[in-house]
Amino acid sequence: MMSALTFVVAGCVSRPEKTVPSVLLTETQMVDVMTDVQIMESAISYKKSAGGQTSYLKTRGFDTIFAHYGISDSIFRENYDYYIEDMDAMQRILDSVVVRLNALK
Repeated sequence: MMSALTFVVAGCVSRPEKTVPSVLLTETQMVDVMTDVQIMESAISYKKSAGGQTSYLKTRGFDTIFAHYGISDSIFRENYDYYIEDMDAMQRILDSVVVRLNALK
């Protein structure tokens, strides 16, 4: 009896709904942006390992990527947070990013 009650009570607890970003990027758009972000992160990592300064690259690089897509870093973050709540969608996005990055090699 106790487990049935727990099930009913747990079923009545409302889960917060996913917050839709102010500007919702499609999965394809997220793949585009995340591919470029990953390339930039790799460039920063490479430059850092070679002993170079990366602060300018970090600031300007990401700003340039987001400006190219007509978004801000906060819009990107909102969309990332939105898609991370849907693991199937995020897995599709990440898989597509990997395919693109491999094609660029």
